[in-house]
Amino acid sequence: MIALGLILLIIGLLVGMGLLTTIDSVLIVVGAVLWLLGASGRAVGGRKHYF
Repeated sequence: MIALGLILLIIGLLVGMGLLTTIDSVLIVVGAVLWLLGASGRAVGGRKHYF
């Protein structure tokens, strides 16, 4: 999710679309939060691991 957000953020900045940049920022933040929760050992969405 973080990688997708970064790719779309770069595209949004190059094209100049403000809405795309906003959506990408949200994707990056949500991906970072899920990553941190998963790294700390907390279950996210009822699961400890996603395979």
